[in-house]
Amino acid sequence: MTPASPSAGPSAPGSSAPGPSASLARGPGAGGEGPSVDGVSSDAAHAQLRASVRRLAALLGEALERHEGPELLDLVERVRHLARRPDEGAELSRVLEGVEDGTAVVLARAFTAYFQLANITEQLHRAQELATRPGAGLALTVPRIAQALEAGDVERADVQAVVDRMELRPVFTAHPTESSRRSVLDLLSRTAAALDRAGDPRRRAADAEADERRVVELVDLLWQTDELRVERPQPADEARSALYYLSSLATGVLPDLLEELDQRLDGIGVHLGHRARPLRFGSWVGGDRDGNPNVTPAVTLEVLAQQHETGVAVLLRTVDELVVQLASSTQVVAVSDELRDSLERDRELLPAVFDLRHRLNAEEPYRLKLSYVRERLVATGRRVAGAGASGVRVHEPGRDYADVGELLDELELVQRSLAENGCGLVAEGVVARALRTVAASGLGLAVLDVREHSERHHAALEALVDRARAGDRPYGDLDREERRALLSAELAGGRPLASAATLDAVEGTAAEVVELFRTVRTALERFGDDAVETYVVSMTKGVDDLLAVAVLAREVGLVDLPADPDVPATARLGFAPLFETITELEAAGPLLGTLLSDASYRRLVAARGDVQEIMLGYSDSSKDGGIAASRWQIHRAQRALRDVAREHGVQLRLFHGRGGSVGRGGGPTGEAILAQPYGSLDGAMKVTEQGEVISDKYLLHGLAVHNLDVALSAVLEASVLHRASVLGREVLDVWDATMDVVAAAGRDRYRALVEDERLVPFFLAATPVDELGHLNIGSRPARRPGGTGGLEDLRAIPWVFGWTQSRINVPGWYGVGSGLAAAREAGRGDALREMYETWPFFRSFLGNVQMTLAKTDLSIAQRYVDTLCGPEHAGLLEVLRAEHDRTCAEVLAVTGQSELLESAVVLRRTLDLRDSYLAPLHALQVELLKRSRAQGDDVDPVLRRALLLTINGIAAGMRNTG
Repeated sequence: MTPASPSAGPSAPGSSAPGPSASLARGPGAGGEGPSVDGVSSDAAHAQLRASVRRLAALLGEALERHEGPELLDLVERVRHLARRPDEGAELSRVLEGVEDGTAVVLARAFTAYFQLANITEQLHRAQELATRPGAGLALTVPRIAQALEAGDVERADVQAVVDRMELRPVFTAHPTESSRRSVLDLLSRTAAALDRAGDPRRRAADAEADERRVVELVDLLWQTDELRVERPQPADEARSALYYLSSLATGVLPDLLEELDQRLDGIGVHLGHRARPLRFGSWVGGDRDGNPNVTPAVTLEVLAQQHETGVAVLLRTVDELVVQLASSTQVVAVSDELRDSLERDRELLPAVFDLRHRLNAEEPYRLKLSYVRERLVATGRRVAGAGASGVRVHEPGRDYADVGELLDELELVQRSLAENGCGLVAEGVVARALRTVAASGLGLAVLDVREHSERHHAALEALVDRARAGDRPYGDLDREERRALLSAELAGGRPLASAATLDAVEGTAAEVVELFRTVRTALERFGDDAVETYVVSMTKGVDDLLAVAVLAREVGLVDLPADPDVPATARLGFAPLFETITELEAAGPLLGTLLSDASYRRLVAARGDVQEIMLGYSDSSKDGGIAASRWQIHRAQRALRDVAREHGVQLRLFHGRGGSVGRGGGPTGEAILAQPYGSLDGAMKVTEQGEVISDKYLLHGLAVHNLDVALSAVLEASVLHRASVLGREVLDVWDATMDVVAAAGRDRYRALVEDERLVPFFLAATPVDELGHLNIGSRPARRPGGTGGLEDLRAIPWVFGWTQSRINVPGWYGVGSGLAAAREAGRGDALREMYETWPFFRSFLGNVQMTLAKTDLSIAQRYVDTLCGPEHAGLLEVLRAEHDRTCAEVLAVTGQSELLESAVVLRRTLDLRDSYLAPLHALQVELLKRSRAQGDDVDPVLRRALLLTINGIAAGMRNTG
């Protein structure tokens, strides 16, 4: 789930100072689909924000004048004013046609830099305002649970059970939607930090002046820094970017947030264990192989090595902090015999540490103990980094840590000794903070998931089954039910299909798949059992797709099913189906029921603690059937999966594959969690964090704390307080039937659009989707391999990205108006209004649609169509316009508003004012697209650079890409 809601930004300030450098200051702050400050803000706060944006824009103008000259500033301002006036379209076209490619580069960079500075300023002010508010997240949720306990609505034991198994896991992906370079984001982060320091009234005047100068330098550096990546990033590069955030979160956010959770729960008589992992991070970087040929087994191991190198460094800093603080002396306090005995064992195993530290820490046993802990961590880092021809070092018991559990054992030993000898405050203070941080971070900061396409597993099994003659007919001739029966029997039989020699002998796809499973086994042996936890099977259509993965895992020793059913099975890896299309979502419940009815597979689930993970795909289901059908079928699928899991005594862990834009599942985080069906969230939840969402949520410390606090509290509240429906069955039946009408009619309208033969040429002409591949924002190709080049081969990210650039935003609203109209015409208008007032799911759904409609501008889209589309396809815009008008009218009728976002005044004003800077970028992009396409395949590099900069700038202005 993505950020909490589009946030408010400033009004466009008037400029009191004449001249072009001041004129850049007139504009909005930020907006878009980032975290919000509850949608409201004081006039004083907005005035301060406007002043900050105005100041940075003036500095940007001065930088532009220094580097490019006053004439270019004049041109920037002339283009901006013309773009804001519809009656000046011809003059604007004339001016832009006369702009050389090199000058176009500067124009695009100027508007892009403005949005970058406005965005980071808005983020900073949002964080500052949040810091002054009385509370959110846990501060509100835990008191609600306390009220429920007092009223007898829940039992304390049930709350404790939820807390014990609670785990919110944001999963960082490398999906290519972050258009800003790491270098640019770093400069913006430094700018925010300098602004924050300069505004601190406690600072010395000289320090404040130094920070003021630093801001000027940073804005100048921003202008000097290229916004575009020269080369497409490799998975290792993407891993470094993810680790930048993960290490910052582990050291700067986790300790305080988990301590707050502990203290608030303690106030209601609920205990948060020191090894509890209510918040943990995951990653797909280096593990997501679906359609990305750059993610090889070697890359997976390389990325895991990076993770663990960084993770061990983070843990070393945690231990070093303990060493500094735990100066407790035996001259003052006693220590336990257990600790003294451990020090004797440590001396024997690590004599060099004793020789170095004993004289200094002779009366400070905790520091001495932690020195041994530190040395073992250093040795662990060397081991996981690999050495020698094999790339593997052997774990040496007592000299390094096999896993994070051994490290926790030693820290708990320290904690017990302190607690037993009158030092409980320290034991439950700094040591408990360290314990929880270590438990949540692990040795590698994040748990890696592996994802692969279901058909590749069957290709591998075809080679193995046919070679072993395990079936009566060739594997490739079997239908799904026949494959299920064969694989179920194979899994129950226990014997391997192939010898190690046979596995070595397979070729092609089969060899690649076998190597992947062997790589997972190597990773677990080298980095520990929590290095890789889940194998996600994309495009799951049948039970055979999951059984295939289980059989392959058994072939390499990841799964062991003893012949005696009373002997527990071993499963070092969990398996998760990914339901991605409307059809697959509709079949999700029955599929899970059949899967869990397979005795062998059920034993594997038991071996994983009776937890079954299910991944739900928002992006592809929306691309498949439109947003109304997608959201409703995901909601229905969660209900069905919840009921099946309960029937089989399994804990359901849902993994929400959400993107940043509304069309890919984006929207307010807390709302999205609380809008899930009752009982579907049972303490554990995973959610993807992608692209620009990561920087928007986690670049600044204050926002990182707020976003994780809101998400964590929503998981706790949903798991404890939303276990049963508060509405009667009759009401729910009416609402369900109404949503069935909305989803079906919306899907029909959407499918009619995507099946229109004009759509693909229209989309390719009216959007810069074909140019996105040159932006180098991710290692994964934009299209699925082996396709025909049609719409079905295009991934969901470029599908959304392209529409966003031309301001049509089809994935976020198309079909909703027809769906609502169909329900209203069927006499369900009153039900729709009741649903909006009372049902969190429906209110969240329409809120996100409103936001996308407000970002849609068909007058801007008209310029793209008039200039770039042929007459045979241009008429499709009128089809889009008709549905857009219908959707706006129907949404207003349901919500009772006179205009979109009527209650979100600040947001609405912000979006309107952003267009004063977006409009010139759109106009410039249209002109450059026309030039580029006239040059064919041999586009001038300067022209291409200018075009890509407009894409980057519009993404910054819209605050989202794909």
